[in-house]
Amino acid sequence: MRTLTSSLTALALAGTFVAVFAASSCAGDDELEDRVPPGTGGYDPGDGGLNGSSSSTGTGTGGEGGNGPPQCDDALKLCAHLFTYPDGGETSVEVRGDFAPGAWVSGVPMTKQGSEWSATVDIPYNREVLYKLFVNGTTWLLDPNNPNTVTDPGGNQNSLLAATTCDPWTCGGGLIGDFDWRDAVLYFVFVDRFFDGNPANNATTPGVQPPADYRGGDWAGLLQKINDGYFTELGVNALWLSVPMDNTEASGIGVGGDSHQYSAYHAYWPKVLDQTEEHFGSMADLQGVVDAAHTQGIKVILDYAMNHVHVTAPIYQQHMNDGWFWPLNDGQVQNCVCGSGCSWDGPQGKRCWFTDYLPDFNFTNQAARDYSVNNALWWIQQTGIDGFRLDAVKHIEDQWLLDLRARVTAEVESQTLQHFYMVGETFTGDVGLINYYVDPFTKLDGQFDFPLRMKLAASVLMRKGTMMDLESFMDSNDNAYGAGIMSTFIGNHDIPRAIHLAQDTPLWNDEWAGGKDLAWNNTPSLPAGVNAFERLNNAYTILFTTKGVPLIYYGDEVAMPGAGDPDNRRMMQWSGYSTGQTRVLDHLKKLTQIRKDHVALRRGTRQTLSITAETYAYRMSKDADMVVVVVNRSDAQQSVGDLPSGALTDILNGGSVSGPIVTVPARSARILTQ
Repeated sequence: MRTLTSSLTALALAGTFVAVFAASSCAGDDELEDRVPPGTGGYDPGDGGLNGSSSSTGTGTGGEGGNGPPQCDDALKLCAHLFTYPDGGETSVEVRGDFAPGAWVSGVPMTKQGSEWSATVDIPYNREVLYKLFVNGTTWLLDPNNPNTVTDPGGNQNSLLAATTCDPWTCGGGLIGDFDWRDAVLYFVFVDRFFDGNPANNATTPGVQPPADYRGGDWAGLLQKINDGYFTELGVNALWLSVPMDNTEASGIGVGGDSHQYSAYHAYWPKVLDQTEEHFGSMADLQGVVDAAHTQGIKVILDYAMNHVHVTAPIYQQHMNDGWFWPLNDGQVQNCVCGSGCSWDGPQGKRCWFTDYLPDFNFTNQAARDYSVNNALWWIQQTGIDGFRLDAVKHIEDQWLLDLRARVTAEVESQTLQHFYMVGETFTGDVGLINYYVDPFTKLDGQFDFPLRMKLAASVLMRKGTMMDLESFMDSNDNAYGAGIMSTFIGNHDIPRAIHLAQDTPLWNDEWAGGKDLAWNNTPSLPAGVNAFERLNNAYTILFTTKGVPLIYYGDEVAMPGAGDPDNRRMMQWSGYSTGQTRVLDHLKKLTQIRKDHVALRRGTRQTLSITAETYAYRMSKDADMVVVVVNRSDAQQSVGDLPSGALTDILNGGSVSGPIVTVPARSARILTQ
């Protein structure tokens, strides 16, 4: 796996990564800026798969169960669409857009017949398409036959083709491989806090208190847990690991009003980009983790932080004055720190420094962008990983993502014959902004669904509003990201542990709360009783019975306590579980097995059967597979109607019930089959 091809050999030369493709393989930076609408363009060193050239399964006749290839899911279907343009003496006209990889640079040529140019283009099934016409090899035009336009976050106006379904359709093989990422259950291994397998690489940082310093977790410890079968028993088949590259040995002041000193234990302060973090282990250790995971059928994705480096990084020292990095002070804005001298959002959000010790890459500079993308490819080649979790996506230039996806498609997937999954982090409630980066052909396969997490926390854990509010949001969210394979979650490393929102009296009134007020002093302990744990189980029930890649943040499988950073990153608890913790662990193991057994829960469509202020019942169905989920968030038993009639098997709790009305105990759920 790690030896993909000679084109992916180690590329480090004198601290700089050289491009795999010769300059003649694609347009130069200046030329691309002239030819590609900023914020929407990209280049593809390969053939781009235009006009369904990657299609391998022929033509079908509509939906699942039709005469078409039954293995072709909606995400892979293509619809033929006719584009036309009135002849005005042009020498050439192309359709360019986001309908296929590389199609912003090398589009589909139109053919002139009489007084009209025309071209039939395969566009994604049931997904909006942004496009423009490229005329005479020089000029970008909106489609005069289409009044619908949209302006992207970069201010570029494009023609908008509404989501279209078709019958017949063509099955395009754009997402290759024998693993469907909709079948994944993802576990975030926060490496330093997971398990210490090699005390020899432990260290402490002067002036840093233990909660914000290295605690000993490493790849040797992770390897031990993989080999022990921990993840297999839990039902996990994909791991997300902390950023693997070498970090600074220096400490830094925390952000968000935090005056404490922190080390780089979290791995987000990169220093030497082509070396491993020595406190985690060697490259051989990381390779051993990936190999062991693959042996057990577990995929591995690495966290990749591309936005910045630490001020001590050699690459910053070498290029701090030549345009590779945005200046902290540029004569117009002094102290351009995100949320301080500069905004987190808009154009300033692309160039602001997260802190004054984390210089921000300028990815409008092609040399800097090539260096970073080449480094990302180098990590793939060295480790044989299956994907990336990409940090802080909205803070980098779109072209970085476009370049990486094109290179991965051409250089990695063509060798492995497996799709390389890329999921991004855009910490926002703005569904449109999150969706902007979701396109499995040109950008990201999906992102972490923060809006869903917050709604789920508010409705199920904190009991705000009604369950009708949750249902309404989920209905609107179902198709918000098109063919994207989003990751759903209830906990992660940037928010307080979910168990505290589920307490009888939540520790915070705002589901978006960062929890920093209790991160150092009066840190929370495990809730007493079982109520909070049962509410957490309800949230998990919804996550694991709806579409998306459900994420388990390390320790949440046993409902570990913790406020904001760094308290939400305590060392993993491996024993001494309370009754409530054991309930959560047992519940999750049941859910992962049920999800594995029923394709409807991973790829099906949801239909509401019954909704009240306190209960929510829905059917998940895919072909012949049908599962009914009933959730009661209240503190009293509830009767839920409008369910299928007759005998129903409760595959979550055991036993059977009789529909169409069933009782559901307080703070619990049923998962039913006929």
